[in-house]
Amino acid sequence: MRVITSKNELIVWRQGLLHQSSVGFVPTMGALHAGHLSLVSQALLDNDFVVSSIFVNPTQFDNSEDLAIYPRTLEADIALLETILHDRIIVFAPTAEDLYNGQPKSKSWDFGAIANVMEGEFRSGHFDGVGTVLQLLFELVNPTNSYFGEKDYQQLLIVKSLADQLGQSNEIIGRPIFREDSGLAMSSRNQRLSEVQKLQATLIYRVMNYIKDHISSVPWKDLKQWAENQFQEDKDWRLEYLTLADAQTLETRDVYAENLQQRVFIAAHLGSVRLIDNMAVN
Repeated sequence: MRVITSKNELIVWRQGLLHQSSVGFVPTMGALHAGHLSLVSQALLDNDFVVSSIFVNPTQFDNSEDLAIYPRTLEADIALLETILHDRIIVFAPTAEDLYNGQPKSKSWDFGAIANVMEGEFRSGHFDGVGTVLQLLFELVNPTNSYFGEKDYQQLLIVKSLADQLGQSNEIIGRPIFREDSGLAMSSRNQRLSEVQKLQATLIYRVMNYIKDHISSVPWKDLKQWAENQFQEDKDWRLEYLTLADAQTLETRDVYAENLQQRVFIAAHLGSVRLIDNMAVN
């Protein structure tokens, strides 16, 4: 497996490919897990080569402490990628100074209403940072297809908007959430959970499943109150938001509509670890 750590080396590699070669792109912030491997595996099926970036992007963190303690496990990540068909995978692991030309800084983006709710409301500047780093990476990799997990569903819609704004022939492909046997959504942040906390964290999945099973027969306001009570019963939890929204526009809904695609979204802090998840309810 080839590991590239500089922009110039990646540019040379990309320019050396045959014109007709397709390139899949899987951007990550490292601390890889089976969900990431599923994205890379799908990209290998669809493309001649796959670039997987491993880069903890400083411009999308609104909390410097969160950035400082984010897991960085490059050697383990490379070893995990080597367990699959690695002769067609390129790992791109740049420094922030190289990728941002010495000054990591976000530019401002207009992603419309989808950027102003949920993560956009609670994480100031987050999507500007996501858009900025992905523009840099898209321009370097020049991918045919790019792959993102639906755990970050709002981000997936943001990335589709970004690709449209950039005018690139880069298809953005969303892939289903990968979960532990317990139902806990796989996430790099799970590495910061103790074994006890991993059991506690299954509350998110259980709450969403209950909502999905009852939303056609119980008013949303009652389900939301029930769900909030579940988190309030454990002092280790702090619920940040619980939202029912249109799956296309992310417009908040107060009433379940069977004829519309809707999803429930949750963000909650378990101790010092912030977890997000979502689920389609129809």
